[in-house]
Amino acid sequence: MSHIPTTTSSRHYRSESINDDIDYEVKGSEMQFVEIELDPGESAIAEAGTMMYKAPTITMNAVFGDGSGQEGGFMGKLLGAGKRLLTGESLFTTVFTHEGHGKAHVAFASPYPGNIIPMKLDDMGGQLICQKDSFLCAAKGVSVGIHFQKKIMTGLFGGEGFIMQKLEGDGWVFVHVGGTVIEKELKPGEILHVDTGCLAAMTADVDMDIESVGGVKSMIFGGEGVFFARLQGPGKVWLQSLPFSRLAGRVLAAAPQGGGLDKGEGSILGGIGDIIGGDRRF
Repeated sequence: MSHIPTTTSSRHYRSESINDDIDYEVKGSEMQFVEIELDPGESAIAEAGTMMYKAPTITMNAVFGDGSGQEGGFMGKLLGAGKRLLTGESLFTTVFTHEGHGKAHVAFASPYPGNIIPMKLDDMGGQLICQKDSFLCAAKGVSVGIHFQKKIMTGLFGGEGFIMQKLEGDGWVFVHVGGTVIEKELKPGEILHVDTGCLAAMTADVDMDIESVGGVKSMIFGGEGVFFARLQGPGKVWLQSLPFSRLAGRVLAAAPQGGGLDKGEGSILGGIGDIIGGDRRF
């Protein structure tokens, strides 16, 4: 088991591949961002709305589909866009291309507290399976598709749903996960039980199934749901301590507008104090 470092610097990656070769550096701790260095003509792709800053020589181009450049004609692009729609992403991807001289930088920020994991797909067998909203950015040439769970029951009750993201290629990809992330390498036949929301990513050779948490009392009062994910090696898995759904649920439960309680508020005036202080409106 190994913990992912909060700040990572890259080495330059050079190979004969379909992907652009990029340098990068992950910065920050709780709210990380990745800064990518591009040579002239190199490109990076990213989800819409994730850019933090860029050099003026780097142009932005919204493209239909996943921006990999591997689709064949209009129908290929339409299929790529349809795949993104099924995983809950935008129909468009933004391509950032360095059209000047020398080196230029562009940075992409994580949408909520957690960690950005840099992964080289050729070290993962060319394919990575991850939760639907975890893709942040990548070198141009990486294909962002869909992965259907082979077992219907796993898809229906596996927490992340029937559809997960499938990243393919041989270049760098950057995946964002919530909270603290740990990496586990499962030996052949080794089994790990995981909360369905805490599974962030896995290599394609890991077998995923679901398993009941136990008796009726555990299902109703255990607070862990009815099923958990059953992962069987060989392969690598990445686990997150704070799934976004769990974070969003706590925020909604505590929001006064949604009928929640003002947890952590120490004012003896309560709601009246919020109105006076400007934190709440009529």
